[in-house]
Amino acid sequence: MSKSQEPQVDLKLAESFGLNTEEYQSILKIMGRTPSYTELGIFSVLWSEHCSYKNSKAMLKLFPTRAAQVLQGPGENAGIVDIGDGLGVAMKVESHNHPSAIEPYQGAATGIGGILRDIFTMGARPIALMDPLYFGSLDDAHVRHLFGGVVSGIADYGNCVGVPTVGGSVFFDESYTTNPLVNVLALGIVENKKIMKGIAKGIGNIILAVGATTGRDGIHGATFASEELSEQSAAKRPSVQIGDPFTKKLLLEATLELIDSGLAVGIQDMGAAGLTSSSIEMASRARTGIEMDVSKIPLRETGMTPYEIMLSESQERMVVVAPPENADKIKALFDKWELHCAVIGRVTGDGKVRIKWQDEVFADIPVKALVDDAPVYHRESKEPEYLAELHKFDQGKVEQPKDLNKTLLQLLAAPTIASKRWVYKQYDHQVRTNTAVLPGSDAAVLRVRGTKKAIALTTDCNGRYVYLEPFTGAAIAVAEAARNLACSGARPLGLTDCLNFGNPYKPEVFYQFKRSVEGIIAACNSLQIPVISGNVSFYNESLTHSVYPTPLIGMVGLIENLADITTQWFKQEGDVVYLAGNLSSKPDIGGSEYLKTVHKLVTGKCPELDLEKEKALHSFLLSAISSKLLRSAHDCSEGGVAVALAECCISDLSTSQEKIKVNLSAGPNPSPERRGELGLDADISGLAGRSDLKLFAENQSRAIVSCQAADVEKLEAEAKRLGVEVMKLGKVGSNRFVIKGMVDLPVSELRKAWEEAIPDKMR
Repeated sequence: MSKSQEPQVDLKLAESFGLNTEEYQSILKIMGRTPSYTELGIFSVLWSEHCSYKNSKAMLKLFPTRAAQVLQGPGENAGIVDIGDGLGVAMKVESHNHPSAIEPYQGAATGIGGILRDIFTMGARPIALMDPLYFGSLDDAHVRHLFGGVVSGIADYGNCVGVPTVGGSVFFDESYTTNPLVNVLALGIVENKKIMKGIAKGIGNIILAVGATTGRDGIHGATFASEELSEQSAAKRPSVQIGDPFTKKLLLEATLELIDSGLAVGIQDMGAAGLTSSSIEMASRARTGIEMDVSKIPLRETGMTPYEIMLSESQERMVVVAPPENADKIKALFDKWELHCAVIGRVTGDGKVRIKWQDEVFADIPVKALVDDAPVYHRESKEPEYLAELHKFDQGKVEQPKDLNKTLLQLLAAPTIASKRWVYKQYDHQVRTNTAVLPGSDAAVLRVRGTKKAIALTTDCNGRYVYLEPFTGAAIAVAEAARNLACSGARPLGLTDCLNFGNPYKPEVFYQFKRSVEGIIAACNSLQIPVISGNVSFYNESLTHSVYPTPLIGMVGLIENLADITTQWFKQEGDVVYLAGNLSSKPDIGGSEYLKTVHKLVTGKCPELDLEKEKALHSFLLSAISSKLLRSAHDCSEGGVAVALAECCISDLSTSQEKIKVNLSAGPNPSPERRGELGLDADISGLAGRSDLKLFAENQSRAIVSCQAADVEKLEAEAKRLGVEVMKLGKVGSNRFVIKGMVDLPVSELRKAWEEAIPDKMR
């Protein structure tokens, strides 16, 4: 192995690595010479959008990140919020979009692997996964291939590693046909005194590579994630890593044991850009240098060069920094778990990253140049011309359906609204037995062992809203996530975001990004929810178009008492049903699922959002739940009031813990008839607008709640005290779903349309 054998570096090679002319000239100036091939590779991945956030960093700095409960904000592997009792919740969401578009099974699986490493690297034991997914129409055979592969990859990896997938979301629209969005969120519990950070501190401390061996898979994966998909993308399958969940399980346990032992001072996972980003970012945080001999790294392929070793994204690997006297103990620990462990270098005080193969130096670069001096761009922002045209939409000209029964069934069968049981039945939701509310309610809920507390978790973003109005659409994503938590009895603690957009060099795309960030900031400030971690995924484009701008929001909340856990489905015949929240706003079907599914239109403005009314609704929900006044609570979102009411009747049989216990006495797999059907007898004539608008407009800051008849006066008094509008709609009935003068259907027919839509498409 000799440096003289490396290819010659020039501008053409730099451009093939994703660097532009200006960036290459900056590298020449920094180095005072032409960089080596390995050095150029290191610059190219650390200066890629995926690692440096060069086109987004200026905006991301504006996020509100501080609050009393925040133990760790953005900048580490995951954010952490305090939940009391000496415990914290670590949370992070990331994307694996491009890999999943090329190789859906491994792309999704390794996305799970990467996000899990971010959690247990912090010292937190992962206890939950969520999978917010965005695909094209299921009428497209290739989309069905991608969808099936992604779901299988998530299921197999999560099930094998023993972390439950407790929820998520699936959104279908032609915008995502060739570029699906595969976002993955992980959450873990950590003892606050055991929080570990990715830092290479202590001059003279050793650097160890632990876990699996290193191969050629995933080389330039970070660069691949920082460019548009094209006809040549399929040839970049080597940029997609190969996951190994069984090794991941061993690595998880070994890492947590290492942290418990106190033998290490810093740990970082080898994620995007592999050893390059992990080691150099650790040095940057500590303001130190590192020297590594990559000939000592355990390899699974012969003839690998320093360039390949540094850029490999082989899975299930970590970097550990520890005092040299702990080397033998750390080696013994990883031997016990049958994992590789090798001392590959040391921490230095000269502020440089020095990469060697035995005695020959292949790279010698200032750490500051790679991290602090990475380019930061303020891109041109220009409002897209399509917005002015779409905002001219007049909903009064939309023809009202003659058969509203048929329209409701059509919406319940729309894949975005339909039951996602086909997806989540492939996941193990209850491994580790923490899951208190299974997939299918407004939020997943997990109990916190050793306490009376629970944590609720949700993900939200309607990309169609953001496409129509980036600022308001992104703010709605935050508001809806918080509303879902409040409906479950949880007070929001913090959020993580995955900002999925097209090419930031296009002014119209950067406008969408900029306004979306501003919308998130406005909602966070109003609702007092800090941003604790996140990810940016640009270049989500195909040959013809960008995906809808999709700033996904993941949010965690705390339920102080397990007895306050609330679910969305009706509980008992005779309970009184209310619509609570912003009831005075005019109905608007712009951007609605009704307009898209029934009228084949994506136009108008997204629903208005009054953040003060949103905040008041959350206060009412949490107060009424803690006072034991509510039997159920469900957010009104896609499909409007009619769909929300229908879901309150039909979502229980596939998800309800209470129902499952009742079913045990009825024998195995009782039929719906034997379990009984809860229906509805309601009147929504008090809402403004014509019938289809009352039913299907997606006005924000609304929730369907139910209470016992004896609690009606108390509930109405609490709403009045908190300044929240409530409207009595009717009562929970049996067997039939009736909205006076508009809809009258058997509940069994609603359930059939809702539950069978996706399985029928996937056959």
